[in-house]
Amino acid sequence: MATSSLQLGENAELARAALEMRPTKGIPQWLLHVMETALLEELSGSQPGAYEKAPEQVYLSFQRKIGTCFIDQYIPRNPLTMTSRGFDSHTQRSATTGAERIEVDGMLIDSPEAVTEHMKRILFPKLAAEAASIDTRDNASIAKLVEHETTIQKEFGTTILKSPYDGFQVFPYLRYGKYGYVNYLMAYALYPEVMAKDFQLQADVAVKKNAIHAAAIVKGNLPKVVRLDHDMTDSRGTLVDVKSLDQIWFPQFARCIKPLLDAGIRLLWHCDGNIMSMVPRLIEAGIGGFQGFQYEDGVDYEAICKMKTRDKGPLMIWAGSSVTRTLPFGKKEDVVKELKWLVEKGPKIGLCLGGSSSIAPATNHENVKTLIEGLAHYRTHGK
Repeated sequence: MATSSLQLGENAELARAALEMRPTKGIPQWLLHVMETALLEELSGSQPGAYEKAPEQVYLSFQRKIGTCFIDQYIPRNPLTMTSRGFDSHTQRSATTGAERIEVDGMLIDSPEAVTEHMKRILFPKLAAEAASIDTRDNASIAKLVEHETTIQKEFGTTILKSPYDGFQVFPYLRYGKYGYVNYLMAYALYPEVMAKDFQLQADVAVKKNAIHAAAIVKGNLPKVVRLDHDMTDSRGTLVDVKSLDQIWFPQFARCIKPLLDAGIRLLWHCDGNIMSMVPRLIEAGIGGFQGFQYEDGVDYEAICKMKTRDKGPLMIWAGSSVTRTLPFGKKEDVVKELKWLVEKGPKIGLCLGGSSSIAPATNHENVKTLIEGLAHYRTHGK
């Protein structure tokens, strides 16, 4: 059931037009990922406690009720990991969420030297072997990706469009998630040649996998938009010197996304933190749009919306009400004002609206409801 041949409902069709960069009367809304299960139950019309029993059904009922037009990252069980107090105490701690001991493949990661030792002794041989084993004409892998997206689209029905995300984005990552911030970032600063080798090997794998991803999107007639999601900045800027990224990361990133770009697939970059120094570099590498935006961290939304792709076309923008400032701490009129600003300063085509990221528990309920009302207004009336 390819989405291009599926008879979609009005909202999903609006999303498909926007993702194809066609002019639209209304502005489609991306999912609102609300993390408070009680609010999801209330707004979906479900009974208290229903989410824990049937998360997929309640999550989709909520998205349909609020008029969501498309979903890329489908994680309906994610809100179960958090309570109104944040993550539960029984949640297993990881390298980036307070683990007291970081151990990878039986090796204790307690220094930058331990990071590089693990990379050279265990990680690099694995990556080289993986790259050598990938057949870009692997029809079984292509069919599996298409089947996965088709299955979810059937679950969504005709009211919400599914666009690719999980399984479709592979590129070189900063490995703080594996080794922890402190030791990994020290290793990055002290051993740039090891980091360069890691990015090269990651890209060797990614360029082949992305050829498979591109083939699946084309064969399955899936929406030709993929959002790339990896946090490389904080509120001050890039986690590492952006000039070092120019030398060892951006060339590998550009190399590995080329199969997707060659297939006519638009890539968006998810924006957490102040990404302004990365924006022109990402565009030069082939990125065709941006999603997220932490305006309070110095991200110049208006300037980005005026920028062009490297082929001089308009950027696609998925903008959202701030989940770290406006929704939790603002007033209803602040939500209305911010949405109006996003629309007025956004691009003429390719604009989608939602939240800037996940909406945490205990966020002001009236502000969330005001956001939903505003999204419905722009979905119906456009600019």
